[in-house]
Parts: sequence; C-alpha cells; structure tokens
Amino acid sequence: MWAMGADFSKPYDPKQTESEIYDLWEKSGYFNPDNLPIRKIGNRKLKIENYVVYMPLPNVTGTLHMGHALDNTTPDILIRYYRMKGVRTLWFPGTDHAGIATQYVVEKQLKKEGKTRFDLGREKFIERVWEWKKEYGGKILEQLKKLGLSADWSRARFTMDDAYAADVIDAFIHYYEKGMLYRGLRTVNWCPRCQTSLSDLELEYKEEQTTLYYIKYGPFTLATTRPETKFGDTGIAVHPRDPKYKQYVGKELEIESLSVDGSLDTPVKKKNKIAVVADEAVDREFGTGAVKVTPAHDLTDFEIGNRHDLPLVQVIDERGRMNEKAGKYAGMKTEDARKKIVEDLKTVGLLEKEESYGHNLAVCYRCGHAIEPIPSTQWFLKMERLAKEALDVVKKKKVIIQPKNFEKTYGSWLSNIKDWTISRQIWWGHQLPVYFCKNKQEANSKFQIPNDKQTRNSENETQNTGGFVVAKEKPKTCPFCKKCDMEQSPDVLDTWFSSALWPFAGLSKEDRKKYYPGNLVSNAREILNLWDTRMIFSGLEFMGNIPFRNVLIHGTVLTKDGKRMSKSLGTGIDPLKYVDEYGADATRFAVIWQASGQDIRWDEAAVIAGRKFTNKIWNASRFVLEQTKDLKSANLNKKPTAKTKADTKILKALEKTKKNTGKYIESFQFSRALHELYDFFWHEFCDRYLEISKKQMEDEKLKKNTQAILFYTLRESLKLLHPFLPFITETIYREFPDTSSLLMIEKW
Repeated sequence: MWAMGADFSKPYDPKQTESEIYDLWEKSGYFNPDNLPIRKIGNRKLKIENYVVYMPLPNVTGTLHMGHALDNTTPDILIRYYRMKGVRTLWFPGTDHAGIATQYVVEKQLKKEGKTRFDLGREKFIERVWEWKKEYGGKILEQLKKLGLSADWSRARFTMDDAYAADVIDAFIHYYEKGMLYRGLRTVNWCPRCQTSLSDLELEYKEEQTTLYYIKYGPFTLATTRPETKFGDTGIAVHPRDPKYKQYVGKELEIESLSVDGSLDTPVKKKNKIAVVADEAVDREFGTGAVKVTPAHDLTDFEIGNRHDLPLVQVIDERGRMNEKAGKYAGMKTEDARKKIVEDLKTVGLLEKEESYGHNLAVCYRCGHAIEPIPSTQWFLKMERLAKEALDVVKKKKVIIQPKNFEKTYGSWLSNIKDWTISRQIWWGHQLPVYFCKNKQEANSKFQIPNDKQTRNSENETQNTGGFVVAKEKPKTCPFCKKCDMEQSPDVLDTWFSSALWPFAGLSKEDRKKYYPGNLVSNAREILNLWDTRMIFSGLEFMGNIPFRNVLIHGTVLTKDGKRMSKSLGTGIDPLKYVDEYGADATRFAVIWQASGQDIRWDEAAVIAGRKFTNKIWNASRFVLEQTKDLKSANLNKKPTAKTKADTKILKALEKTKKNTGKYIESFQFSRALHELYDFFWHEFCDRYLEISKKQMEDEKLKKNTQAILFYTLRESLKLLHPFLPFITETIYREFPDTSSLLMIEKW
C-alpha cells in the first residue's frame, strides 16, 4: 500500500488529496512515455504503439478559463485511457509567445510608468518582456496542472525557446528559397493601436449600427459607410451582367466631387476623372449596385484595382488619421473626418440621402480597436499549393475532422484562400532573417504590386529585392554597397506562423523520429483555420507527412444565458473557483457532462452533481473495502462467477459498460461515456447491487463470492472512471490491499 492513506471515516475532501496525488503522479515519471513500463505476455513484450496529443497552446499571457478546461480535459481522458491500454502516450505541452498580446500587456505596464517601448528601445524592451515572462509566463501551465492534466511537462516548450526559434527561422528561409515568399505593397488589415498588420483570421467582428451614405458620382449614386475614404477613390465598379450600367463600362467619366483644397469653413466642388470598370466582385444587391473603388483602403477594392490597373491613393495613415492627400482634412481622426465630410457633401449638394445600416465592424482580436485597411509593404506566403495539399489530405480521409460539418469550414477557407501576410510590425517575436543595405534605400527601389495572378501564387514571379538578403546570420560584407553594416528588418513573424510548426519545432531528432506524426489535436472552432489547418500544411511541407490523424473540434462554453464568456465584460468564469470549492474531479465532470458536441451553456449545477457523484464513489468504496477486508489476495485477482440473478445482472452490466466506455472514448463521445458510467455506478451498482449484496452476505454460501463481486466491480469501475475523475479514483485505488502500482498505469 502507498504511504498516504485515505481517511474513510470522513467525507471525501479533494483539498486533502489532490495536490498530493498530483505530486505522486509527477514523481512517478509516468507522464513521460519513455518511463512507462512495458507490458509482457509471458516472456514476450507487447507491441508498443504511440498515442500523441498536441496541447492547444495557451498564450503566455493567459490565465485559465472554461475554454481551456474543455480544451484540455478531453485530451487528458484520451491520454489516460490509452496509457492504461499499454500504449506509449505523449502529450506535448507548452505556451505560445503571443506576440501582439504579450507586447500589449508589457506596453500597458510601461504606460503606468509614463513610458513607451520607444523610450526603452528595442533591445531593452525585449529584455523587459523576458523579465515579465519569467515572472508570469508559466502561470497558466501551473493552473492546468490543478485540473489533473497528465502532460509530459519535461517536454514543455515555449515558442521563443532557442531550438524552437531556430526552426521558425529555418522555415522562413525554406519558403523564401523555394520562391514561396514575396515582399510587396498591398492593402492589408492594419491595427492603428497595435501598429501592425493582421491576417483575415486575426480579426473579430462586432455588430454595429451605422449609416449608409448615398453620394452622387456624376450619373451614379454610390452607397458607402466610409465617405472619408472618397478622396482615395480611383474607380467605380459595376457587375458585368448589370444592364443598368452597361453603357458606362470602360469609360472615364468627369464628375463633380468634393475638393480637399481651401478652408474647412468653405466646402467647394471640383471636377475629377474616374474610370468605370466591370467586376464580378461587385454585389448587385448592395446600395445601388454600383460601388466606389478605393484600392488603398479596402481589401476587395485592392483586388479590383489590381485587376483593372487602378491607381493606389492612400488618404489614411498608420495612426488612423487622414494624411496629406486629404488636404484640409489632414490630421483628423477618421471618425471626425467622416462627420465633417458628410456635412460638406450636404452643403455642396452631393449627398443624396442617408439610411441606417447594420454591419459587422472588423476589430483587432487582441486590443479590440477598429481595423483600418491601408497599403503596407509586407511579406506574403504563397498559399495555392499549400492549400491544395491541405485540402487533399482531408478529402482522402488521411486527416479526420470531427464533427464532420467542420470539414466545410476547413474546405471553404482553403478553397478561397489569399496569400498569408506573415510579417508583423511589433518587437516581440521572431525577427525576420532579412538584412537590408543601408545605402540602397527602399525609396530608390521599386516594389511591385503583384497582380492577381502573381498574388495567387505564380511560381515564376520575379522579385526585386530592393537591397536585402535573407540569411540565418547577418552578412559580414554587404553584397550591394560592399561597405555598410547591414540592418536587420525590424518586423517579426506572425505568431501563427511559428505555432503552425508546433508538432515538430524545437523537438530533438529522436523525438521527431519516435513521436511524429501524432494522433490528435483538440480545440475550439475559432482556431480551426488559424492553427489546425496551418499545422497540417506545415507538417506536409517540412516533415513530409500529416502532423496528426484527428482534429477534434468542441463547442464553445457560454454563460448560462447563452452569452460568450469574457473576463473584460464580467461574464468570464474561472474554473479554478470550482476546483477550489468542489475539487478538480467535480469540475472535470461538469465540463464533460455538458460537452455533448454543441455549445455549452455553463450550469454550475453540473459541478454540484459532480461533487455528489464523487461523494457517492467515496461512500460506496468505503462500504466495499470494509466488507471485503477479510478476502484473501488470491480471491482479489480472479474474475468472479455469478451465483445469483443479481450477480449475473451486475457482471453483465459491467461488461457492457466496459465495452461501451472504450468505444465511446475512442470515438470521442466523452459525454456519452460519462453518462453511461454515471448510470452504471450510481444506479446499477450502488442503488441495486450494493443493497442486494447486504442480504447475500448474510448467507455463508454466497458471502465470499458476493464479496469478490463487490471488490471486482469496484476495481473495474475505478479503472473505467479514472480518465474522467483521476484524483478520487487514484486516491481510493491506493487503499486496495493488493495495490503495488498507480491506477494511472493499471491495465484497462
């Protein structure tokens, strides 16, 4: 028997056992698959199989929330199940450096000190971030341990670790040398607060009631929600099959517009020339069916402008203010400029009407600031081939996405994919291995705006380097001017670029050989394409094989009234609150009990039900162990036979539960498995057989056999329950008279 004993004279108290049990698991070394005992049949070793899971990387800035609890409880069930099945199980844990989020947190600290990152300079600021990471960065992993997760913490990685960072830089160079990276000027999603570009997947959308303004453009009336961008208009687009505007297509019209010259107090008209083009991207149902084209300030307009060679005129800057091209409106915030421009349009008679309009406003997924599309020179990864390969492995069922309906989400994004903006204008992250000649200024270099075919991955696209070199280390001699000390690009890589390499980056050669590919990644639907999809094409590109067999998408944990959980809105729920009050097992029970595949409307009643269930297990175990304490060890290891109808019924129900539990776990039906276990243990075993056993044990002829059935059923039940409720099952199992090992490695 293990050293620490359970006090069955008292009600079960998770606070008294959980931390000690977890310490016991960690000290055993069994979270590390290399330490697991190899089972034998006689003198023959069993064939060792792997089961490898990748932890959905929590941000280094993160603290535990209910989404993390769901993200990680289901993989832990699988890891514990397969470990007991004799499989070599490995759960890779770690944290993501979360470039934008972490920089934002540290900048907020500096702001309290009256400083900015520019006051410190890049080097000192990065030192400050590392200091923050050292103090706070491991917090979330320690919190995850409180849920009982059996990840191999000895293999925990951080995406800014030296070995990991080296693999990230190698990936960038690999893509560049294969001609899959290009640098160009394109309209991108820009966050004025974070001062960086963002990909489409890094945007969130907020419902907003705004105004649709109908502005006269010669013979056209065009509807827009952003009149402040009109000074960047370089075209009018109509649908090719719209008969209303057919006569204007291909012509350049002279129209009256609002002048940017003169005084703000005196709005005046002026005449401009503008081209009319036909393009399939136009939505005939929006406004009047004709739209203004502002290539510098709308991503769709940029594509239209590219296809029709329309000029790129930027009128809004990186701060979200009107620039010098806006003339007298220069320096105004966009929202202020909008009000003034609308007022002036009315004055000169160019505003036809206004109407209320509901739409989704794009905001930064980290700081919540409204996105401002602007032209910016960025690095882009060509996606056509990568997307096709990622689509193929799902179509061919090499990678299974469950539930199946998410295959559509996956396929839709990859089928309509744009090249990935992988550069970010922040300081915290993997700095691009790009070195510029100081004497060959970018102002003297022509950066092409790739046309549509080039942006869609033309393999023979030419690149003007503009005086830069891509290399692991800075060249000792500048290859351009032969005399300058080359300067590294200040940009860093998108955080998702590095996390896309998670299944293999930073691993030893031995681990890559032994544990790649893995089996599973499990996470919420919002990161299916942000992370899972990118891991798939990265694994195919760099390892020549899929990174995992299964992608498991779970529902979102909502508040009881169906609202999205948010700490900032006061609707967030900390799972550690329940761990402290009811125990980790009760919290895990509540998470899985409600996780039927749909979104979860969190109900605390499920935690209370979980606590009652652990009490039931505790009390039933106390009864069984007390009733069977005089059984000889020989009788403990045998599967008993039935002597009564009640015996037959409980043993049959147990076998059915065993079979179904395994089947449901392997098919990811965790809630169904838990419901069946609950019904078996509470009703079949406790409510029925325990009561009947009391009478049977009064009969000397039935006593020993009934005791054996009680003991056997309890032992097997604890094994079945262990992946779901690991703490209480391990605690009770150590009280068994013949226990010589941990339940976590007992045979399933």
